[in-house]
Amino acid sequence: MPDIDRDGGWLLTLDGTPQSYVDLADPTHLEFEYTRRLGHLADALAPAGQPLAVLHLGGGALTLPRYLAATRPGSRQRVVEVDGPLLALVEEHLPWRGPGTDVSATVGDARAALAEVPAGSQDLVIADVFRGSRTPAHLTSVEFLRLAAAALREGGCYAANLADGPPLAFARAQAATVRAVFPYVCLVAEASVLRGRRYGNVLLAGSTAPLPEAELARLFAGDIFPARLVAGEDLAALVGRTAPVADADATDSPPPPDGAFSVG
Repeated sequence: MPDIDRDGGWLLTLDGTPQSYVDLADPTHLEFEYTRRLGHLADALAPAGQPLAVLHLGGGALTLPRYLAATRPGSRQRVVEVDGPLLALVEEHLPWRGPGTDVSATVGDARAALAEVPAGSQDLVIADVFRGSRTPAHLTSVEFLRLAAAALREGGCYAANLADGPPLAFARAQAATVRAVFPYVCLVAEASVLRGRRYGNVLLAGSTAPLPEAELARLFAGDIFPARLVAGEDLAALVGRTAPVADADATDSPPPPDGAFSVG
């Protein structure tokens, strides 16, 4: 659907759930709060303009690949999207290809594609995969996270966009799972989500190198959708005794409450 309030703006929905927002005239415009947080993370991981090798698991309308192509020219990016007809629809109506844009998109399962990525080849792996409005179980386990870690270069970063609500059992388990694989981890969410007052997006990031927590905290706090960064002892306290998730006990993320992400 075109955005009548913004020239070049388009909203992609699937079964009534907003999936992506893109501005064809300005790829640096990030509308949704979770894409803005992923954008801030990418901005802070390397000096401005430095190209990155990025694997996007989940494509939608390719909002983040467009953003990185504009802000980090020369970045080598691959998108894996399981929904072939959706990818074809986006390519037809919201094309992303252009001069100097090195973004390839393939149809496939995120985990199967990740297993085939050459070891140590990526600076950033972004998991933003939803089946409808839920993260599939096979993308929530320690085994999956180990595949992501293997694909990253030393100091590379894994980032996952998830969603959860009270009592944050899924988010805590996912934080425990990322902490089981990566030594440096942070969680980002709106304060009301962290306090268990409402359902919303949760960003998890993990790395083998220290994350730029101070810069990230400043960027998230100063955003038009303010969010809190939780790391170190605070994250350990949030996780508590929650155990990491293994393939044998993995489940889809919880469904959102009625109307949480619907558009009228």
